[in-house]
Amino acid sequence: MYKGTRDIEISKSPAHTIAKRNSDAPDISVAMSYDVIVVGGSFAGLSAALQLGRARRRVLVLDFGKPRNRFAQFSHGVFGHDGQTPSAMLANARSQLLCYGTVSFAEGLATHAAKGGEEYTVTADSGTVHTASRLILATGVSDDLSTIPGLQERWGISMFHCFYCHGYEVAGRRLGVLATSDRALQTAMLLPDWSEHVTLFTNGVLTLGPEQLAELSARGVSVEAVPVVALLGDAPALSGLRLDDGRVTPVDAVFTNPRTRMASPLAEQLGCEFEEGPSGPFIRTGADKQTTVRGVYAAGDAARPGHNASWAAADGVTAGISAHQSLTLAQPACR
Repeated sequence: MYKGTRDIEISKSPAHTIAKRNSDAPDISVAMSYDVIVVGGSFAGLSAALQLGRARRRVLVLDFGKPRNRFAQFSHGVFGHDGQTPSAMLANARSQLLCYGTVSFAEGLATHAAKGGEEYTVTADSGTVHTASRLILATGVSDDLSTIPGLQERWGISMFHCFYCHGYEVAGRRLGVLATSDRALQTAMLLPDWSEHVTLFTNGVLTLGPEQLAELSARGVSVEAVPVVALLGDAPALSGLRLDDGRVTPVDAVFTNPRTRMASPLAEQLGCEFEEGPSGPFIRTGADKQTTVRGVYAAGDAARPGHNASWAAADGVTAGISAHQSLTLAQPACR
């Protein structure tokens, strides 16, 4: 079976019931095998699980309960759910998924994943080992909010990363773009569609040529080359940015793209390949969302360079359908 599972007696109870252990066995337990394990229960993971549940496949959603957008008060731009709180949307999705008898949920942090023969194992922080024929990683990314003091307190309220998600709510106000990479130039070029008062802070990161400066000027964007040293205002509100030379530029909201990192080590443990995006690494996948490891799929922020809830959900749908079709082609459905 698995390393360290000697003397384990497997229970004949339902799929979501944990195996029994002898008193002298290691602190580990093994649960029944699933068709697919989805690691991550936010927009991407739940969208994948929905497709698989409707295909009557045995699915386990393993979730730690800390989605990346938990700092945002509202989620915008999501078809049919515009302006709802992310937590309410996820709770509603989970309740709908529970109507499908083949979908199970488990709370916990997935700490390790490996391939053993034709199955994949995922170990939770509780010590439980889950097994499945396919694996979907919807594990997300973590934002590095430590670069500027005060960024953490304002994240998702007056400091944002996506103008499609939050631009409408701050339209017409004094907006800033704080550069962390070359991507800030595109943000600054697009943001005047939401406000006539846009300042690009190159922050020692972005070097602009005469042509780029002319394009920004044509769009009505001001450029500030002196680095930003502090955020001003009573957090989570924002009133301005203090520059390294002591000057203060008034702003009401700022769009920036902090560096991101994988929120989970599973993709690396499995040997998945990565690509480098504007904000950080993401898992390389094909159009079907399969990674470079056969049978392992990835969806959402962990598997694309651009991030928002609608993209994550769409990725999840693709990953769920692709995983189901690979199961169907590989083996007959048993009922």
